[in-house]
Amino acid sequence: MENAIMMQAFEWYCPDDGNYFSWMATEIPELAELGITSIWLPPFCKATGSNDTGYGIYDLYDLGEFDQKGSIRTKYGTKKELLQLIQICHDHGVQVYADLVLNHKAGADRSELFKAVPVDPVNRSQDIGEARDIEGWTGFDFPGRKGRYSRFKWNFNHFTGVDFDNKTGETGVFRIVGENKGWAFGVSGELGNYDYLMFADIDHAHPEVKKELFKWSDWLVRVTGVDGFRLDALKHIDDEFVLSFIKHCYRTKGKDFYLFGEYWMNDPRQTDHYLYETKYALDIFDVGLHFNLSRASQVRGEYDLREIFNNSVVKEHPQKAVTFVDNHDTQAGQKLASNVEPWFRRIAYGLILLRRDGYPCVFFGDYYGTGGEYPIPGQKEVLANLLHIRRTYAYGDQTDYFNDPHTIGWVRHGNEEHPGSLAVVITNGDASQITMNVGPDQKGKEYKDLTGQIDELITIDGEGNGQFTVAEGSLCAWAATE
Repeated sequence: MENAIMMQAFEWYCPDDGNYFSWMATEIPELAELGITSIWLPPFCKATGSNDTGYGIYDLYDLGEFDQKGSIRTKYGTKKELLQLIQICHDHGVQVYADLVLNHKAGADRSELFKAVPVDPVNRSQDIGEARDIEGWTGFDFPGRKGRYSRFKWNFNHFTGVDFDNKTGETGVFRIVGENKGWAFGVSGELGNYDYLMFADIDHAHPEVKKELFKWSDWLVRVTGVDGFRLDALKHIDDEFVLSFIKHCYRTKGKDFYLFGEYWMNDPRQTDHYLYETKYALDIFDVGLHFNLSRASQVRGEYDLREIFNNSVVKEHPQKAVTFVDNHDTQAGQKLASNVEPWFRRIAYGLILLRRDGYPCVFFGDYYGTGGEYPIPGQKEVLANLLHIRRTYAYGDQTDYFNDPHTIGWVRHGNEEHPGSLAVVITNGDASQITMNVGPDQKGKEYKDLTGQIDELITIDGEGNGQFTVAEGSLCAWAATE
């Protein structure tokens, strides 16, 4: 879809009132009108409690239907309300992506006794003790569901590690011992081996696990009608399993089913390797670009804007990049906090929304605002303006003018369906201007600043050149007046 735009439709501190699905349904018409073509929903399977954002996953088959973990609803509402939201999205031409948490399980129903080896938390490839009996929370029976949809019950054989020995009260990282069992190889090499992240770590090499997760993914699409999956915590999941899961999805759900994932690495060598190992079969978030945007916002005028796309996925693999400014993990107060400062947000979103490459994702918190201990107001008007500019003007080939460390620009040259050019200028310093060529067909036309920051018009000369101005520390976007 041309000029598609995704919205991450949640932030970490959404209220635990069960009203999210119903409220979001009322927002969809306006978001669709703004140009949002898809939404990424929060993890909507039953988690450890209704106050869980959804990543402490308990029962994949409970979408807010069964009395488990203290409530029938999830943090976001009931299964009925979820399905109603998805239907409203589809009625307005908005696709829906489900957030799949397949790395671990949490909130077990019972503990079990099994053998495990303690490993060094900062080097999980190094044992720091002998195998011994520990008591871990690995038994998942889902008594509230009573076997509906699936009779599969999880036990310690289906996991590779835990972080707590209930027998002794000891915390740490424990690798479960068993035949053909160990940390996965196709994971990040951080901390020696970053298979283990949290809770009870799923063994994706176990044939029963693989069969059950494939079966569940088919059930989820059949029940909800979602149009794609966002895969969480990819660097902690064996890439062989990920590739087989991708192949299964395309085989059973069709090639138009959209798959993208979180591979949280700010290292182009690692992202290149991961894309290669997964046969370039899914898109990934552009973590490198996010860190560039965050850094640029922190150091202000010291940043060389010509380097803003260095080491980014969108530069190296433009067709595989989901570009974003912030998300639920990077917002203030989170472990991975690296948020983009508010003053830079217009610039940052211009860099993902008004350029040719990448699948841009707008963060709920940047649009509506975030909660928690460090709330940040949203910038709805700024983002709505940029969304309008993208939908109306940002088409066709692109010419870059990245010649000055503090003032850069580019021109989108339009296409047959959207004739005319769009000129974008950015600065992290004082107000300035760039001469850019919008095409000889624009000769004599007057261009206006679509962001409304500059009142004066610019007249394009006989060769198609214009001197395009930008306000101090901002972005301006210019197009021909009607």
